[in-house]
Parts: sequence; structure tokens; C-alpha cells
Amino acid sequence: MNRIKNIKSTVLSHFWGKLERIDFDFKFKNGNWKRLSHEAYGKSDGVAILLYNTETKKVVLSKQFRIPVYISGVSEGVSIEVCGGAIDEGESPETTVIREAKEELGYHISNLKAVNTVFLSPGIVRERVHLFIGEYKDLDKIDNSGGGLEIEGEEIEVMELPVEEALNMIDSQEIIDARTIMLLQHVKIKGLLS
Repeated sequence: MNRIKNIKSTVLSHFWGKLERIDFDFKFKNGNWKRLSHEAYGKSDGVAILLYNTETKKVVLSKQFRIPVYISGVSEGVSIEVCGGAIDEGESPETTVIREAKEELGYHISNLKAVNTVFLSPGIVRERVHLFIGEYKDLDKIDNSGGGLEIEGEEIEVMELPVEEALNMIDSQEIIDARTIMLLQHVKIKGLLS
């Protein structure tokens, strides 16, 4: 049974991502049809990875300025997060996450495990985020690497800290990024750093 018909998309903006107004007819359970309008925003799907070290019981996170956090009046715009980024055309999520870990964190990662693919705000954002974890060793650190790409407007502080400290930062609301919270809790639930 098709509950949606007469879909019309109007592009409102296409600066970085595409913001569309979607008008459509929706059939409710009572059989009535109603014309609805929603907005959808997105660029491409993304990736996120939490690096963890089973020997040191540490994780690698990033700290960077985020304008949406700033204009919301939170933490002067600073966000502590897992490494992540957008999937370029023709790239797989695995290739993207390996590239991002090198650019942002300065680590070469070969031991990836897919966790899930999620929508972070399905009411408006169409981006799916492919979540990964990756075990790292100290020798995986690439000298003079990480911190993001200046040409992409990135200035990233790399943070290596004990997993328990990172988990406490969720409770203190120093970590407010949903991807980071999910991946830290995944590592804890699975007992990967116990």
C-alpha cells in the first residue's frame, strides 16, 4: 500500500549541502489524504570512528569549533567528538573513515569494525552516518600528521584519553555529540576496554 504520492521537491539552497522543501500527499491510517510539507537537508552520507587501544585503555577523540554549537550558546562552540567526515563520490565508507582518521587524528587504521548505520536527526537531515570502531596501537601514529586540513577550514586538537575519563565527559556534558556518545557506549557495553 503506497501512502505517499505527488512528491514535489524545491531546492531552497545548495551552498554546502542541499536544503529542499518536499511537498507530498500522505495517507493517514484513517484513510484520509493530506498535503504535507517538510524540509530535508544533506550533502552525502558520512562516517565516524572511535579509535581505542586495548593495551592503554585509551580512546582518541578530536576537539574543534562547530558553528551550530556556538550559535546554540553551548561551550563557546567547542565540540569533543569522534573522527568523522563526508563520503566523497566513488568512495566507500571504509575508505573514507581510513582517510579521515589520517587527516584529522594522524593515525593509520587497518583494523576496522562496522557498528551500525544511523540517522542522527531523521526529521530533517537525510545523511546516514556509518559508525565504526578501530583498534589502534601507539605505532599506528603517523609523525607530524593529524589536526585536519586547513583547505577544509579544519583546526582539530587531537585528544588521547582514558576511556573512563571520556565516559565521565558524557555525564558532565563536555561530550554532547551523538555519534561520540553512541560509540563510547558501544565500546563500554561490548567490554572492549575492560
